Amino acid sequence: MKWLQLCIDTSRPGLDAVEVMLSSLGIDGIEIEDEADFKEFLEHNEKYWDYVDEDLLREKAGKCRVKFYLEDNEDAPATAAAVRMAMEKVKAQSGDTDMGPMILSLRPMEDADWENNWKQYYRPIEIGARLLIVPEWLEAEDGGRVTLRLDPGLAFGTGSHATTRMCLKQLDRRIRGGERVLDLGCGSGILSIAALRLGAAEAFACDIDEKAADVAYENAALNGIGKDTYTVLAGDILTDAALREKIGGGYDVVLANIVADVIIALAPAVRGLLAEGGVFLCSGIIDTRAEEVAEKLREAGLKILETNTEEGWYAFAADDARA
Repeated sequence: MKWLQLCIDTSRPGLDAVEVMLSSLGIDGIEIEDEADFKEFLEHNEKYWDYVDEDLLREKAGKCRVKFYLEDNEDAPATAAAVRMAMEKVKAQSGDTDMGPMILSLRPMEDADWENNWKQYYRPIEIGARLLIVPEWLEAEDGGRVTLRLDPGLAFGTGSHATTRMCLKQLDRRIRGGERVLDLGCGSGILSIAALRLGAAEAFACDIDEKAADVAYENAALNGIGKDTYTVLAGDILTDAALREKIGGGYDVVLANIVADVIIALAPAVRGLLAEGGVFLCSGIIDTRAEEVAEKLREAGLKILETNTEEGWYAFAADDARA
C-alpha cells in the first residue's frame, strides 16, 4: 500500500487551531513536532557533534509541524484540497494570533517507509516512579517497573510527547488498584492501558477515529489485557447519545488528552461521569489556552487540584467542587 505524508508548518500558538481543524475533517492520527522536540534531540545526541549551527537553531525557533498520513488512493486529492481550504479559513479567523507559515507540503511514501523508518525515533521511556513504556519491536530490562508495550500504528499516543507524559505521571501516582477508568480520545490506548497495567479494575475508551479502536485493542493484547476488562468504541461523546449511554458514569478517573476546544466542550459533562472522589485528568492544552481552559473547568463546577506544565503544554487534575 502507498501512503501520502502531509505536513502543516505552523507556530506554537497555531498548533491548537490546526489540530481542531484536522479533527473536524476526521483526521486524528497526527504527529506533532515542535522546537522542544528539536532541543530534546540535540540534548540526547550531543556526543555526535562538536557544535550546532546557529543558523539551524534560528531556523527551528518557534517552528511547529503537524504530520498526518493518507492512503494514496482516489480520495486523497479531495481530502488534501479540503485541508487546504480549511487552512485558509483558519488563517482568516486567526485575528492577531501568529499562525506561522501555515504551509501544507505533501510527499509519497511506500509501506516500507511507514512501517520501518519511523521506528528509529522511539525508545523505552521511564515515566514517574513505576512505568516503563517499551516500543513493541524493542527489548528492554524493566528494572522492577511496570512495563507497557506499545505499537502506536496510525494513532496518536506513544508517551514521548509532553501531553501524554503528564497524564501518565498522574496515573502513576493516582492508580492504586481497583479503579474504573474512562479514556476520552484514547488514540493508541496508551493511557487506559497504562491504568490497567498499574492496577485499575476496568477501563472504557473511545475515540472519533475508527482506526484507534483497532490499534488500542491490539496494544491491549500486547500487554495481556482482554475485552473482559477493556472496552474500546468509536464515536463522539459530544454528539452520540447512544455512546454516552454506553459510557454511563461512576468513574474514578476520567482522562482527556485532546485539545483545548474539546476539553472545554466536555467540561459540563465531566461531573456526571465521575464517581464520588473521582478525578478528571486533562491534557493537550497549549500554554496560550491554559487559563481559558482552567476557567471553563471552574465554570462547569470542577475544582482544579493540580496544574502541570512541560515544554509549553499544560495539564490539569480536577474533581467535583461539591465534593
